[in-house]
Amino acid sequence: MQIKKYQIPLRIRINRAFIRFGIRNLFRLMGRVQVIGRENVPLGTPYVIAMNHISIFDPPITVCFWPEEPEVIGAADVFEKKGQGPLLSLYGVIPVHRGDYDRVLLDKIMSILRGGRPLVIAPEGSRSHEPAMRRAMPGVGYIIEHAQAPVIPVGLVGTMDDFWQRAKRGEKPKIEMRIGKPIHFPPMTEKGAARREARQRNADLVMRYIAGLLPAEYHGVYAGQAISG
Repeated sequence: MQIKKYQIPLRIRINRAFIRFGIRNLFRLMGRVQVIGRENVPLGTPYVIAMNHISIFDPPITVCFWPEEPEVIGAADVFEKKGQGPLLSLYGVIPVHRGDYDRVLLDKIMSILRGGRPLVIAPEGSRSHEPAMRRAMPGVGYIIEHAQAPVIPVGLVGTMDDFWQRAKRGEKPKIEMRIGKPIHFPPMTEKGAARREARQRNADLVMRYIAGLLPAEYHGVYAGQAISG
């Protein structure tokens, strides 16, 4: 089956310019955002951006402070929420139904990456509301298997649920976006159950690299397994 070329409508491109500019400056006004590891981003090439997901603030910070404009997949149920839903639609976020196999979605992801664009995902599937990471869902492993694109691990520090409350008190809370080096995966050769296990193993490996960018209290289920480098 031939995968269609991924195209971004002009209105979405215009929306993104305003959204990225506005949200960057809002976070700079309310807090102190530091981006570490920009040099690790292979600009102009396809790759997957995999981040830890504590709160509602993680996706906009990652997307709006990233050195180039990424595509994003997000949980379909978030589109139904006031404020969040319209903003996701304006940016052109691609909805995904957690736990469902979606061939159309996979084809779109392949189209994005084969078109040379970066893609943001949260391997945990949803926000944890606490620093400690939860185990990755196999979705990122499935993308790794089919896309054969490198994964850029991203560790977010300070994006707790109380960020706005602290900011409104004038605390200027600090947020760090720590960008790791690209992770490259060999093609899969496993079959059947072994292949499914390999997908989960790759998803866990991504999380271990993310853990390597984070303080120990963020490691959660990956405590003692962090990979630095």
